[in-house]
Amino acid sequence: MTRLVYLTPQLKLTKPDLVEAPVRQEDRDKRFDALVDSAKNKSISRRQFMEGATALGATAAVASSLWANKAAAATPRKGGHLRAALVGGNTIDNMNQAEWGETVMISIGRATRDSLVEVAQDNSAAPALAESWETNDSADTWRFKLRPGVEFSNGKSVTAEDVIASVNVHRGEDTKSGAKGVFAGIEDVTADGDVVVFKLGSPNADFPFVLTDYHMNVVPAPGGVANVTDGIGTGLYTIKHFEPGVRADLERNPNAWQQDSFGFVDSAEILVVSDPNSRQNALVTGEADAINKPELKTLRLLARQPTVEIIEYPSTYFYTAPMLMDTAPFSNKDFRHAIKYGIDREEFVQKIIYGFGTPGNDQPIGPGFKYHAADIPQFTYDPEKAKHHLKKSGHEGITVSYSGSEASYPGSVDFGILMRETLAPIGIEVDVVREPADGFWVNVWNKKPWVATYWGARPVEDMILSINYTSDAPWNDTRIAIPELDQLVIAARGELDEKKRAEMYRDIQVIISQEGGTIVPAYGQEVAAVASRVGTTGSYGSGWEMDGGHFIKRWWLTG
Repeated sequence: MTRLVYLTPQLKLTKPDLVEAPVRQEDRDKRFDALVDSAKNKSISRRQFMEGATALGATAAVASSLWANKAAAATPRKGGHLRAALVGGNTIDNMNQAEWGETVMISIGRATRDSLVEVAQDNSAAPALAESWETNDSADTWRFKLRPGVEFSNGKSVTAEDVIASVNVHRGEDTKSGAKGVFAGIEDVTADGDVVVFKLGSPNADFPFVLTDYHMNVVPAPGGVANVTDGIGTGLYTIKHFEPGVRADLERNPNAWQQDSFGFVDSAEILVVSDPNSRQNALVTGEADAINKPELKTLRLLARQPTVEIIEYPSTYFYTAPMLMDTAPFSNKDFRHAIKYGIDREEFVQKIIYGFGTPGNDQPIGPGFKYHAADIPQFTYDPEKAKHHLKKSGHEGITVSYSGSEASYPGSVDFGILMRETLAPIGIEVDVVREPADGFWVNVWNKKPWVATYWGARPVEDMILSINYTSDAPWNDTRIAIPELDQLVIAARGELDEKKRAEMYRDIQVIISQEGGTIVPAYGQEVAAVASRVGTTGSYGSGWEMDGGHFIKRWWLTG
């Protein structure tokens, strides 16, 4: 019996719908998903659920157990120990949020520290350490009033000076922070009593979302210097044990300011498990309660397990294969176009991510973003155009290396094999290199000329553009440097007229797609797998996978 739960709006079942049979397996799966959602939403009775579940093939005992689990899952409860097996951790991990870039440290940070603003589960900008904020008419000065009475886990009260020092970790020419590009627009940050004032170099209509960046955690600042190494924060949990690249153990912070709203489990542990089969086995055998990035190829088989549920929801996540534009042959625009026309994005969607996404168009603003421009010219598989551009480039018969890894995403090496098959007939040989997961982000990504990677969800367009697609972006993994693009990113960031802003973002998407050095084979969806005893609201915030990285504090155990 398939138990794949699509957490997107479903048609509410009427009683006749529940008992109608026979149905095709595909329809049966959809009806079962809707039945479960109706149970969670308490829009049907236990009798209706039992009738529907048995009509769809469940035994009475299984249906009764499912009803108990689903009904309970709709109501948060305190207690228990949550275990997660996650990919996205390395032996070089540390508590300095400026260096974070993967799910393990982001999740630890979301559980143990807080930002001024966070992305809520409805994807709005929600008050966190700042209880309110306001801006001037030109959106270049923002004032954030701090929440009173908040203490760090070491007992120190949070002050405006702590916030300022934490912000300054990511500012200045010498900062090594991955958020340098996101915070580059801040001209000055000062205190006005319990209000933190940001003066921007140019307007930013989305500035509160900037402060939701996972690097932006407020930490104590003794002597005016942010203490980013000790793991102290204001979050719902504290770190009991941390072994980089292996595990982290967290326990409840009894003094946390959010404890009346979140922080349901008593404790949690994160195990770093890079192999997708090992993560899934841990879930099936009951050794883990939640995993990220399940293998999409076997996802429907995993969903058939009676103790497993699949969480899947829309996202601004996207897959990429960046080429360094300052390195031959990728420095040649015609060569890049030969590759863009020589790959089959539809094949990627069907064979690599198994339908969990849509074809990409070599730029980062996908359909999950507000200003996605669906009408811009789409790169499609066209061998003749690919041969035309390859000939113009003068690189016919060339061999290039492409590096994939489980650290990138499951299937990244398989994508290289697909590209090798479609590019060889046009005159490009691809040497597919399988890189080790540990150390990939240090030794391979942004160093080798063509690699597989992905970009986690961001809530607004500017946050991905300013971190990767401007000339001075710290994580510019294609070395793109187009003055017109830089100017448009700044202008769109501060444009308050919606129509003009949409036009600017459309122009940005065209430039990156046509002139840039990244392949975006698909815009993805967030997918996770959890034990049936894990409860969630059914709504998930953007900003990263696993409920924006907040899963430890937002999810609960039903038993």
